[in-house]
Amino acid sequence: MACILHIETSTDVCSVAVSENGQCIYDQAERGGMSHAERLGTMADEAISFTDNHAIPFDAVAVSCGPGSYTGLRIGVSMAKGICYARNLKLLAVPTLELLCVPLLLGERIPVDGTAAEPLLCPMLDARRMEVYAGIYNRALHPVREVQADVVTADTYLPWLEEHEVYFFGNGAAKCMDIINHPHAHLLEGIEPLAKWMQPLAERCFLNSQFEDVAYFVPFYLKDFVAKQAKPLL
Repeated sequence: MACILHIETSTDVCSVAVSENGQCIYDQAERGGMSHAERLGTMADEAISFTDNHAIPFDAVAVSCGPGSYTGLRIGVSMAKGICYARNLKLLAVPTLELLCVPLLLGERIPVDGTAAEPLLCPMLDARRMEVYAGIYNRALHPVREVQADVVTADTYLPWLEEHEVYFFGNGAAKCMDIINHPHAHLLEGIEPLAKWMQPLAERCFLNSQFEDVAYFVPFYLKDFVAKQAKPLL
C-alpha cells in the first residue's frame, strides 16, 4: 500500500485528501465556487504539513484528469506536477467520471436485483447548454460506453435505457432528465467528484504501475475530447 496525496479540481468544488494503506486519513473540500487558484495551494500545503508532522512519507500524487472545467483541471494538474517535481514522486491520473461513481459503489444507493438486467451508471459533467461529458459503466466500473461529449436528446441513451435501469448523476445530470424522460432513467442528486473518493482508483493505478510522465502529462479532455470534436475544413 502507498501514501498518496489526492487533488480534485474538475468542478467548482476544490478538494484535497491523503490516503495511507487504503484508508483516507485527511481530507478538505472548498465549495466556494471557482476559487481553485486562490485556495488549492494552501489546501495542498496543509495536507503536506499533516503528513510531515506525522512522519508519513508520500509515494505519489493523484490528480483528477478530466473531463471537467478547463481552468480547474489545469490548476489541479499544475499543482500535482509541481509537488511531484519537488518531492520526486510518482504522478497518477484518475478519470473524473469514474471518480463520480465511487461513492455510489461504496454505498447502497444502487439497488441490486438478481432477476433483472444489471443497473448502469451514467456520470455526467456539465458542458453548458444541453451538452455533457458522460460515460456509461456497470457496477464493476467497466465501461459499457466510452466517455464522450454528448448533446443530449431523448434518443442519446435510449439503447441502454431500453434494457437497463440507468442512474444519472453529477453536475450535468439534473438539466437532462426532462429531455431523457424514460421510466428506466433515475436521477441521483448530491454526487460530487471529491478527493476523498480517489483512493481506490489511485491505489489501482499505483499497484499496476500506471504512472504518468510528469513533464508531458495533460488533462484527458484537453488532448482527446477537443481533438475528437474537431472537424476538418473542406
